Amino acid sequence: MTMRIPANSGTCAWGFFDAARPPVALVESGETVVIDTVSGAPAHLPPEGAGFHVPPELHDIHARAERQLPGHILTGPVAVKGARPGQVLAVDVLDVALRQDWGYTYFRPLAGTLPDDFPEPYFVTVPLDAGAATGRMPWGLDLPLRPFFGVMGVAPPPAWGRISTIQPRANGGNLDNRELVAGSTLYLPVFVEGALFSCGDGHGAQGDGEVCVTAIETALTGTFRLRLIDGMTLSHPRAETATHWISMGMHEDLDRCAEIALRDMIRWITELSPLGREEAYMLCSLAGDLRVTQTVNGNKGIHMMLDKTLLPG
Repeated sequence: MTMRIPANSGTCAWGFFDAARPPVALVESGETVVIDTVSGAPAHLPPEGAGFHVPPELHDIHARAERQLPGHILTGPVAVKGARPGQVLAVDVLDVALRQDWGYTYFRPLAGTLPDDFPEPYFVTVPLDAGAATGRMPWGLDLPLRPFFGVMGVAPPPAWGRISTIQPRANGGNLDNRELVAGSTLYLPVFVEGALFSCGDGHGAQGDGEVCVTAIETALTGTFRLRLIDGMTLSHPRAETATHWISMGMHEDLDRCAEIALRDMIRWITELSPLGREEAYMLCSLAGDLRVTQTVNGNKGIHMMLDKTLLPG
């Protein structure tokens, strides 16, 4: 039986991860869970009378959910029975679906990749067409949608205390990796009993970099299979798609991000194949693609993608 977790003031936390937050649900390893999410503060809602569907629970979450601002509204956490520190949680993203017919995009002064270039804030509501899988931009462009969750993560180590959802870290969080669409798998190191998985920050579409701070922010429903893995050691999140292995680096300095992602891909290649470190390093140079994940979350991101067909064995 598939468990469904609604978004409401009891299941949502606004702006933080915390190992002390109790789980809202418990699942077995390998079980499928459907999680509803919402996005945005009251200021991000479309104008009243504009004809858009606003999930009714969003108003209750705004009024009553536990919060640490600024940050994202997350649904969870979901505990996985038997999870313990040192294991890895595999999050199979089975499906990602829109929950509403609008999203929003904005930027503000002193933020983003160009914090000093735009002195005035700019906000748009983006109508979303689920059937056509497009978002209508103000200048008439129907932008193809490729929905994914900007934030997926487990509880951080207890010693970290309550941390913001804004900076991506070893526990995952605000990765903003546009490759994590339906059909992908995210691998997260487990730091606490139960792992405590949460998600939110629904994105209808985003480019690599997310340069103005936002994607098309919207409400999504995710269908996930949560699996525990033994014998896999992670210091940073990893992911895979049907075609690629993906390593990730997060740091304030993009150069360090690239080094972290590259070192982890070299290590991963040696784990997956008979290649040595020297050969793996060479393969990364010849065929690995370093991409800028995002440049706007305090800790920036670089991910490396390697085609699965290139590994022997």
